[in-house]
Amino acid sequence: MATSTEFEKATDFKLKDSDIERARALIGRYSASRASELFTVASHDVLRNFACGYGDDNPLFCSEGYGEATQWESQIAPPMIGIGLNSPLLADPHVDHLKRPSFRGIHVFVSGSTWEWYRPVRAGDRLYSFGGMESVEVKDSEFAERSVLITFLNVKMNQRAEVVASMRVLAIHAERKTAREKGKYNAIEPATYSDADIARLDAIYEAEEVRGADPRWWEDVNIGDTIGPMAKGPLTTTDMIVFHAGGYGFTPYKPCANRLAYANRQRIAPFYVKNEQGIPDVAQRVHWDSSWAQAIGNPMAYDYGVMRDCWLTHLLTDWMGDDGWLVRQHSEIRKFNYIGDSHVLTGEVIAKRIENGRHVVDVVMRGTNQRGEVTCPGSATVALPSREKGRDVVLPDVPKEFSDVARSMVARHQELTAARKRAS
Repeated sequence: MATSTEFEKATDFKLKDSDIERARALIGRYSASRASELFTVASHDVLRNFACGYGDDNPLFCSEGYGEATQWESQIAPPMIGIGLNSPLLADPHVDHLKRPSFRGIHVFVSGSTWEWYRPVRAGDRLYSFGGMESVEVKDSEFAERSVLITFLNVKMNQRAEVVASMRVLAIHAERKTAREKGKYNAIEPATYSDADIARLDAIYEAEEVRGADPRWWEDVNIGDTIGPMAKGPLTTTDMIVFHAGGYGFTPYKPCANRLAYANRQRIAPFYVKNEQGIPDVAQRVHWDSSWAQAIGNPMAYDYGVMRDCWLTHLLTDWMGDDGWLVRQHSEIRKFNYIGDSHVLTGEVIAKRIENGRHVVDVVMRGTNQRGEVTCPGSATVALPSREKGRDVVLPDVPKEFSDVARSMVARHQELTAARKRAS
């Protein structure tokens, strides 16, 4: 059996100045991602399962043939597919002193993200990525005293070196032991529901609809128009399993068991922490193991912040219809979403304009839990079809810097891949 002393040892890691300085040295340096997510190539099933993993049944994402009748001429991926689809990108070896810091034993929380989408991902596409650190900030935290806030840039591209999306993620690095000892969230009790409570959520679920093939014309949208409501939850461990099955969250520990898990434990031993039965298990289990969540300062297991990012895109893609395009989205993950919590998503239009030939609207949205707390406020820009200009929206321009790096890295990847084949 694991003892309290072993839990103490697993959480007794301090932020190292050397890790912080190494992170700062990497600001502005792009590197190829060698990570492999659960899926490396898009397929009909991958696109469908990813959408279903956060509760999205939009046929544009889930049906193999539906998209052929749309301007996209095929099934396309949900906006957030980049979190679950990635293929290793071959590149020249990293210089040792430029390797990313380990932050060993330090817990990481996603505090928000900003996404921009440039091109659709289609069945058959392979996604690669590159990126790096854009900023590193040390600050005091109510949750865990000293924290390190790092903004990561990740650029996603396909096998044709076409940049499809970019994401900037704000990650908070906090000491586990300090967070537990401060006990900021100790007073939070698990949510419970009466039949009437479930019925109120079910009524929202029943009223939800996918806009689909009925165009939402830009000219018909007015400032103040509401979006939603959309229900999510109550959050269960099953929801976390389904989200993982859709493709998210397997780096670095990978979906492996038995001998493969043993091999992975030898590779990244600090990532495995004994549970109450004395069994080494992944530190990432805070999302389904409440005992481990409590060891790092939370009252129970909680979701991934990126799951709520998916929820916000779901609210928008249902609303905008097949002909719309989600240009950008910004979110803030302000509070934890614990097992048992439920959310209602709502939004409204706050502006409309023509931007670089696109007819766009700006919206704000939020997810509010059963305690009345807004846990994930966000904002977005959506391009809509125009009665005057037609149903085909103008897609955003890719930043030249991203395009140049993408072409260079894909060319180098192809060169190294060919060399490997010749050598074998």
